[in-house]
Amino acid sequence: MSKSILRYKADYRTMAFIAVYFVVAYSSFLYFDTVLANYGWGAIAAWSFLTCVLSFLCAVIVHNTIHCPIFYKKSHNKLFQFVLSLAYGYSVSAYVPGHNFSHHKETQNAKDAMRTSKARFKWHLLNQLLFFFIVTGAIMESEKKWTAKMKVEKKAWYNQWRAEMILVHAIKIAALFVNPWAAVLFLWLPHIYGAWGVVSTNIWQHDGCDQEDKYNHSRTFTGKILNYLTMNNGYHGAHHERPSLHWSLLPAYHEQNIEPYIHRNLSLNNFPLYLFKSYIYPGKRLNYDGTPYILEDAVPDEDWVADISLSDRRHAYDMGAEASTVEEILQTDDIAEDKHAMY
Repeated sequence: MSKSILRYKADYRTMAFIAVYFVVAYSSFLYFDTVLANYGWGAIAAWSFLTCVLSFLCAVIVHNTIHCPIFYKKSHNKLFQFVLSLAYGYSVSAYVPGHNFSHHKETQNAKDAMRTSKARFKWHLLNQLLFFFIVTGAIMESEKKWTAKMKVEKKAWYNQWRAEMILVHAIKIAALFVNPWAAVLFLWLPHIYGAWGVVSTNIWQHDGCDQEDKYNHSRTFTGKILNYLTMNNGYHGAHHERPSLHWSLLPAYHEQNIEPYIHRNLSLNNFPLYLFKSYIYPGKRLNYDGTPYILEDAVPDEDWVADISLSDRRHAYDMGAEASTVEEILQTDDIAEDKHAMY
């Protein structure tokens, strides 16, 4: 077995992306006045935009991490979630309930707080742009109920969540007193953008797909540049089939288990072209097979929190750093087959 503290060598890329984010974002507090004086607000705007992009990539890493912790030791994963929370701008643990449980286990039904049918504008571009704001209230409500449950049933998870929240908000509020412009443009705004971006992916990943179909429940993008930057998050169909599978293994899984069976409209190479056709021209909201998308009557959210039993071994890997040790996770039947890929 490898002596690396990382489960997968591919996560050196993960660590590099996070390091670049911290250098770019937090150096603003050292050089903000110098850059402003010598290059003006245009340079500041470009710097802030770069930070927004990096913050979004860190949000993608949050998504990867809560499904598949990157270190062997739980203590390392818990510490890493503190670091990652500072890059994400919110508690990493808080991503667990709305995504791992509500979205993944109840995709597109009334218990999915992020179901795309909540976006109901006739102009499809607005559905993409405003989806985050439409579903945020439901996501926060799920988090509130989940943390109350964890305070009683899994205190270690609750304590991790609370500590992450305290750390992140203490740093972000303190930053406002150090340099308010730098805090807003390089912490608060990029963190909002990152959260908006990662939640908004739900629209192009699932809207118009068939959640009841074994293969056609998600849209996959195979472009190399997109998947290098987002650590294979374009392979969303494979991810939904095997949420705990490490991101580096998704392309091979897709090629073998999904590509031969998925509808051709759901396995796409050109992501920018898809965005243009879907939201600009012709800009129509369609089902994956090209038929018109017809909105059903809106339904209220259904509570899923009470349905989750923490003694259910199927949830062994769903809790982020507080899930289990790697050894315990590998004993779960639907993950054990990946053991050979962890060296």
